[in-house]
Amino acid sequence: MLFLIEVMCLSAKGFLVRDPIPYDFLVDSLMSIQYPDSVHHHRKDLFFDKMDSIVLCRKGKVNILHIGGSHIQADYFSHTVRCHFDSINDDFTPSRGVIFPYKVAKTNNPTNYKVTSTGNWITSKNVKKERMAQLGMMGMAVTTMDPDAEIRVKMDVDTSYRWSFTRIRLLGYSDSMCIPYMLDTDSTNIYPIFDDSTESYVFHFLQPRDSFVLRIKQLDMTPHAFTVCGFIVENDQDGIVYHSIGVNGASVPSYLSCENFQRDLELIKPDMVIFGIGINDAVPQNFSEEKFIARYDSLIAEIEKISPECFYIFVTNNDSFRKVRQKKKVTYVVNRNGLKAQHAFLTLAKKYEAGYWDLFGWMGGLESMRIWEQNGLAQKDKIHFTKKGYKLIGDIFYNALIMSYLEKE
Repeated sequence: MLFLIEVMCLSAKGFLVRDPIPYDFLVDSLMSIQYPDSVHHHRKDLFFDKMDSIVLCRKGKVNILHIGGSHIQADYFSHTVRCHFDSINDDFTPSRGVIFPYKVAKTNNPTNYKVTSTGNWITSKNVKKERMAQLGMMGMAVTTMDPDAEIRVKMDVDTSYRWSFTRIRLLGYSDSMCIPYMLDTDSTNIYPIFDDSTESYVFHFLQPRDSFVLRIKQLDMTPHAFTVCGFIVENDQDGIVYHSIGVNGASVPSYLSCENFQRDLELIKPDMVIFGIGINDAVPQNFSEEKFIARYDSLIAEIEKISPECFYIFVTNNDSFRKVRQKKKVTYVVNRNGLKAQHAFLTLAKKYEAGYWDLFGWMGGLESMRIWEQNGLAQKDKIHFTKKGYKLIGDIFYNALIMSYLEKE
């Protein structure tokens, strides 16, 4: 009876995405989230209990972290899911979660928040061996010594007023002769409280707001470097917070190389992590399932130190192709490592009592990316999707997760 009430409640409020565009090449039987370990469900049950607190009791906070490569940096897939979860928030207005000023790093920024900057900034990424900054969980950093440098961020680009905040936590560092400050709406300077335990700067605002300006103050005549590793825009509202982290070209070793990954993760303590790292790991011809699984083991061990009962969902790689140049002709060859990665993710799901969403199988399996491209759902590189394709994936993944929640015992 409780299950039926929940279904009716969620459907009535529009929490399920109704009638996503159907395509006959999709494998509907693989649309749902699978649980290969059919015995142990402690992690899933714990997470869904926290969901119950929000859906049924209207209290509590849930932190979800979605982590990956370029699919997530673009934030079309993840933001689609975020907005659907926000329909569950309903009267809550929880924070947007972690963000990074990608445009300052001269790379593509999500379109759902706007970033502008002045001054000279040097970029460090977890996909590069040579970098001047220590990296945290965002996998990227920007550093400046420019006294005129600033970063401007506007969250509410669609005027929905859903992503307001009363607090900003700046992940970054400098020496003692260089400090950050925020420019308030009346041009007064707001200085942070430095949190020694997390090595982050916390700015408090008297009223909710949707934008900020960060500047760096040099305390003597010698320029000092300040490094920004990301922001967490926060408030004290209950609800579901959907964090997303992505770096173009990132693999599992990329995140393992981030010196302060665990320290930053402590700030959000995820209740669920959605893993979408793998498309770049599977590029090499000599891709090894065993090494891939071992590296995921290392990354999960870092997360377990912060959230020991975290619930995981593994999203398999999408089908993809390799670009091959033969003389002056460019051809595309299917990457058969998609099959190996699919099996590796299934192994990981069994190992960690996790959910398993078979994007590879659902989209049609090997060579299906050509069909997605023909239908305007994938780009010509046969690796990435179009906005339309990412939205479809986000809609179906969200529905799969919500239906899994509704069907719980």
